[in-house]
Amino acid sequence: MSDFRQSRAAPFPRPRSASRRGVIGWTLGWIVRLVLGFVLISVLMVVVYRFVPPPITLTMIGDALGGHGIDKTWRPLSDIDRNMPRAAIAGEDSRFCTHHGFDFIAIETAMVRNARGGRIRGGSTISQQTAKNVFLIQGGGYPRKALEAYFTVLIETIWGKRRIMEVYLNVAETGIGTYGVDAAAHRYFGHDASRLSPDEAGRIAAVLPLPKKRAAVAPRGFTRRHGNTIARRVGVVRNDGLDACLR
Repeated sequence: MSDFRQSRAAPFPRPRSASRRGVIGWTLGWIVRLVLGFVLISVLMVVVYRFVPPPITLTMIGDALGGHGIDKTWRPLSDIDRNMPRAAIAGEDSRFCTHHGFDFIAIETAMVRNARGGRIRGGSTISQQTAKNVFLIQGGGYPRKALEAYFTVLIETIWGKRRIMEVYLNVAETGIGTYGVDAAAHRYFGHDASRLSPDEAGRIAAVLPLPKKRAAVAPRGFTRRHGNTIARRVGVVRNDGLDACLR
């Protein structure tokens, strides 16, 4: 009799399929929580940086860990010579004021040029570069590109063009251990960014794509030619109102 009662009290084994569904449900639940948490934190960071200067970036941390000092000074866009944002537009993103974060014409043009060989060109806008500089690492391949697109949409929506340009000119790497155009102006020309000639602004803008390999002082080769071209285009940006969104 006791054996019969003991056999009736023994639990039935849980079906393997039910156990598998439980694990999948638990995993999906955590994935949803992580995604929602990431979205919440990222939106909160973008909102905060709409008003507060980003204190540090992952690129700056990498420089510090690599033994380089970090030279940076935040300067409001209103205190930066207008030649500098015009040079950035001339050299990096001529349709900055008209696109919504992505310049598909530039992307298509870059793809055609790269397919033909020669110097590799990108189609990233100032908005995309700002998103990468503030929130992400420099490498990372396609996953980083996806996150870059996500943050680009956020800053275009929450910050607007003027704030994007202000942050870009303050966090972009302008030399080894040097960040922002004010630190660059002090390093290369011995004065702050409140006064920059078209030539000086053009040289800084020419350094931006490869700040660890290009020099703004006594530039040579492509850097010198590119800087001179940008300096000439500063007047075009002004006359054609290509910087109208910054007024």
